[in-house]
Amino acid sequence: MAALAAIVCSAALTSLPTEAAAQTAQTHRLKFQAAWPTTSSLWENFVLFTRRVEQMSGGRLRIEALPAGAVVPPFELLEAVHSGVLDGAHGAAAYSVGLNKAATLFGPAPGGPYGMDLIDYLGWLYHGGGLDLYRELYRDHIRRDVVPLPLVAVDNQVLGWFNREINSWADLRGVKCRQTGITAEVFSAAGMATVNIPGGEILPAAERGLIDCAEWVGPGEDIRMGFQQVFRYYYMPSVHEPAIALELLINPRVWGRLPADLQEIMRTAALAVTVESQIRNNVAHARALRELQERHNVQIRRTPDEILVKTLESWDRIKEREAQRNPFFRKVLESQRSWAEQVVRAKQLVNPPADLLRDYYWPRQ
Repeated sequence: MAALAAIVCSAALTSLPTEAAAQTAQTHRLKFQAAWPTTSSLWENFVLFTRRVEQMSGGRLRIEALPAGAVVPPFELLEAVHSGVLDGAHGAAAYSVGLNKAATLFGPAPGGPYGMDLIDYLGWLYHGGGLDLYRELYRDHIRRDVVPLPLVAVDNQVLGWFNREINSWADLRGVKCRQTGITAEVFSAAGMATVNIPGGEILPAAERGLIDCAEWVGPGEDIRMGFQQVFRYYYMPSVHEPAIALELLINPRVWGRLPADLQEIMRTAALAVTVESQIRNNVAHARALRELQERHNVQIRRTPDEILVKTLESWDRIKEREAQRNPFFRKVLESQRSWAEQVVRAKQLVNPPADLLRDYYWPRQ
């Protein structure tokens, strides 16, 4: 039987059309740039993705990973991929909010939106029509032809780092803070003076006193960026970006040249690394919180409930206004609401409240 199987397999391979066989054997070499410095865990997870792709493809698809600024600045990655300067990039949909505010609905939306967590959001992308809308956003509304895929989770983002105590929504007034995407508009409602700069520029800006606070990701990532060197107070949690998956952008001509199996390998590797990155986040947060308190004397503070509620109220006003102005924004929002109405409502019935279980075993101190 083994011999017969070998003969059948050999016959099948030799019967492949010459062009298809050559394409299967061809090695594809691509150049992708990230928006992150090499010190970032986001960079490490991006590199992990490129390695997984190479391993899963048996070396037939090799992606050269370049850090922030290697070819273009972080906020110019979309244009570079669209024009073919880069084959692909790893960035964030939040960086495209200035081109169309619907971009904020693909990852960095306050409230989930509608109470979705990361798994719910990925479910909407892969099973609720989200990826088709994602492609439509860039191709038809931003007029940049790229193929987007979710890649790397960054967990529920915390409120951020401050150089003084924050006890209310009113305390945010006049604070000059690094924010990006729609988050800047959400917190501007409190009178916050927002500054939009890439991650690698946050620490230098804080050291020079150009900003009073900064939002980036969470403990595991933030400690690597060195924010504890400048800021004393660290507030968490927040609801401004609770279900975040970053994005992989691929030039469509590059994507079209890849055989179907390599395209599927990229999709599968992206989803696998996104889930694995969330697992890594959980462990990194635990270790970082201990180190921040014990070694760096950072004051970890719980975000006042008023700020959490006001954040959602500010976002509700923005999204309602934008839905009236932007038909595509409304289209995406309605799609997400339809998905969340099914999965989030079901979880309310099926799952116990998360805080009930956590507080039972780990009472808050």
